[in-house]
Amino acid sequence: MSNSTVQTIARILKVLVTVTFVCNLLALLLVPGLVYFRFDLEHIQALWAYESDDCFWNFVDLLFLWWLDANPYTTALTLFLWAAGICTAVILWQGRRVLDTILRGTPFCPENAVSLRRAAVCSFVISLAALARLIFSLYWFRSPAPLVSYNALFVPIFAMFGLLCLVMAALFGQAAEIKAENDLTI
Repeated sequence: MSNSTVQTIARILKVLVTVTFVCNLLALLLVPGLVYFRFDLEHIQALWAYESDDCFWNFVDLLFLWWLDANPYTTALTLFLWAAGICTAVILWQGRRVLDTILRGTPFCPENAVSLRRAAVCSFVISLAALARLIFSLYWFRSPAPLVSYNALFVPIFAMFGLLCLVMAALFGQAAEIKAENDLTI
């Protein structure tokens, strides 16, 4: 079977999604330390200014020091970023699975409907986590300022993405059923 334009685009997209997935997993490891130091890059760079023997222990400190901070806001931010990061990783992995079926030449299969439903659930989880963090931030700061943050924007965006994934899952499921019926017809 010759490569169609769609399969060429799917191959390129799969590479990009894979790179993004790997970067997402690496970023998940760094979230606690970056939140603990509140993205103070000078302080983080100072951790690496010591001898090379200390670099490993400085990295361990960067990963785990955040638990020593008793600040509830830091903990809430870290948990939110972890939840969003893990759900994003699952969404990217499900996207890879859909791209795999396109590369195989079988886009209308039940696998795609399942993958899109999983992506929808993860999108709703991100939306709920953003809503919880938004409510927490409103309480913590006692100000309407969090209403103009990225968390307020995440709630409707990921809710709509989840709904879109559910619609696409239903369409792919129905297309798979129609394809299966047509395959049985002589």
